[in-house]
Amino acid sequence: MAKDKFRRMNEGQVYSFSQQPQDQVVVSGQPVTLLCAIPEYDGFVLWIKDGLALGVGRDLSSYPQYLVVGNHLSGEHHLKILRAELQDDAVYECQAIQAAIRSRPARLTVLVPPDDPIILGGPVISLRAGDPLNLTCHADNAKPAASIIWLRKGEVINGATYSKTLLRDGKRESIVSTLFISPGDVENGQSIVCRATNKAIPGGKETSVTIDIQHPPLVNLSVEPQPVLEDNIVTFHCSAKANPAVTQYRWAKRGHIIKEASGELYRTTVDYTYFSEPVSCEVTNALGSTNLSRTVDVYFGPRMTSEPQSLLVDLGSDAVFSCAWIGNPSLTIVWMKRGSGVVLSNEKTLTLKSVRQEDAGKYVCRAVVPRVGAGEREVTLTVNGPPIISSTQTQHALHGEKGQIKCFIRSTPPPDRIAWSWKENVLESGTSGRYTVETVNTEEGVISTLTISNIVRADFQTIYNCTAWNSFGSDTEIIRLKEQESVPMAVIIGVAVGAGVAFLVLMATIVAFCCARSQRNLKGVVSAKNDIRVEIVHKEPSSGREAEDHTTIKQLMVRAQPMPHSILSTQTSRCSPYC
Repeated sequence: MAKDKFRRMNEGQVYSFSQQPQDQVVVSGQPVTLLCAIPEYDGFVLWIKDGLALGVGRDLSSYPQYLVVGNHLSGEHHLKILRAELQDDAVYECQAIQAAIRSRPARLTVLVPPDDPIILGGPVISLRAGDPLNLTCHADNAKPAASIIWLRKGEVINGATYSKTLLRDGKRESIVSTLFISPGDVENGQSIVCRATNKAIPGGKETSVTIDIQHPPLVNLSVEPQPVLEDNIVTFHCSAKANPAVTQYRWAKRGHIIKEASGELYRTTVDYTYFSEPVSCEVTNALGSTNLSRTVDVYFGPRMTSEPQSLLVDLGSDAVFSCAWIGNPSLTIVWMKRGSGVVLSNEKTLTLKSVRQEDAGKYVCRAVVPRVGAGEREVTLTVNGPPIISSTQTQHALHGEKGQIKCFIRSTPPPDRIAWSWKENVLESGTSGRYTVETVNTEEGVISTLTISNIVRADFQTIYNCTAWNSFGSDTEIIRLKEQESVPMAVIIGVAVGAGVAFLVLMATIVAFCCARSQRNLKGVVSAKNDIRVEIVHKEPSSGREAEDHTTIKQLMVRAQPMPHSILSTQTSRCSPYC
């Protein structure tokens, strides 16, 4: 029989819908029926919901809330939803399998009424006298979103604000309404209504609150004296008028309770924190509490709130330093380069545009509070750039002796390579014949030394080229070696004579010192000492090499001040019998 029916449907018979599902709107919880009728068709019908099959034929056992109803012999295959829920909000379609036809898609819209509206803080809103009234009402889980109106004595109150939130299911919405009422429009015992409506419940749902105006303490908080220097004493006075009487005073600073204070007065020594962290006085009676806060006009020197940071920048880039201070009264900020009296900025930020290598160094951010104090911070600017060679272009050596040519390089980053070249020779390190190249790192820079053993005449006619490279470039210095003359005999004799004189002066000083000690108890006698200071700085050779000559090597310093003749003769005449 089924085969005969299938055969007849394939013999060219054309089927069509006499009824198709239509777009419908239903309130959540109500039944709804989607129509589907195909005359003379008695094959299988498939209902599709959002692209998924609900079942085959009239078997919808997986969905007990759905039924296929109507006269099957008449081709009626209506889909009945016993109790529409939000999950039934979808697009439906009726399909005739053997006839290979499908109905138009039909949108079923399920409306959901809002939950009962809620006014925050209800059902009684306690209001302090003189304060405005802020009411918030929310109506949740509605589809579509509810509309809220506020009523007082049956009349709509205008001026409310609204915000909506779409819930995770993407269909329901919640709405919040806030109503502001100025103090003059609020009456004690007044009832205010919040009403929420949408298409699912045109009559709406409502709730109400009653306004209860209370009178907590009226507080005045004063501070004396003001202004005041840091580390001095001030008195806070918290005066209150209350009905009924005040039951408690509570003091706090920055949210922390001050346990040692309990009455109307609080005396304390103030520091800079009292300028920005208020002291509060909370006064309580049977109706409520009033809290009032005051800061103190404390004069204090600069305190840093943001430390400046040292910078490493490339040549030609901008360098931006910043530092932040607080102080009272208003402070002045000055940016300067260490060693320079030029003011570069009076702002929190110092910007150096397109820095050069000579901009490197120490910078100072200084803050001054007039008549109170000052503070400063130092930062370093390091500039990446090509090496800079600053060596003496003419250096000296003795013929036949060992000589040295020095090349001083300042470089950030340090040089990757240093090379000496002369004639056809190039040497970066080590020894080649009579020539040795050594490099030493110092705090000021790098010293590269070319040592020449057994100097010949031709070495004085040679041009020596010192070149340094880093990732930013290179620099070259051309150095000539000049023959150093031997010390004349006259100079040697002069030095010897000078040393002899210095020795005599030293002996005279010792004699004077001896006599002074022996005559210490004689009234009116004042002894004078020779001021002789000798400072000798030696630099030992390393690894058998000669000590390096450099501009930073200290020279022998001898400072001898001869004793005045009058004092010397006086001391000699007095001391000769004893010395």
